[in-house]
Amino acid sequence: MAYVITEACVDVKDLACIKACPVECIYTGGRMLYIQPEECINCALCLSVCPVQAIYEDELIPGEMEHYIAINAEFFGDQVTGWGSPHGAGPRYTTDKDHPFVAALPARPAK
Repeated sequence: MAYVITEACVDVKDLACIKACPVECIYTGGRMLYIQPEECINCALCLSVCPVQAIYEDELIPGEMEHYIAINAEFFGDQVTGWGSPHGAGPRYTTDKDHPFVAALPARPAK
């Protein structure tokens, strides 16, 4: 079990979840944040601080968002960042890349 960041984060990227994560398993992509599923310890602190309700437990994610389970995992694979499981987010593991599905989404209007 791990937590998953979904479409509500796209073009928002509020960093409260990164600050709350005790194991630094939330990484910054170009348009959204991603949780490395192998590093997540299921503490739910990120869930409690997300201002846009973008984070779900993978086992409780709504059906229309299930594809974000793979999107979060694939972000760390060779097709996107190639990071694998770096064990600690930070400046070295920040990118302007996104999973191809996220990169193809229309831009959200600025608020």
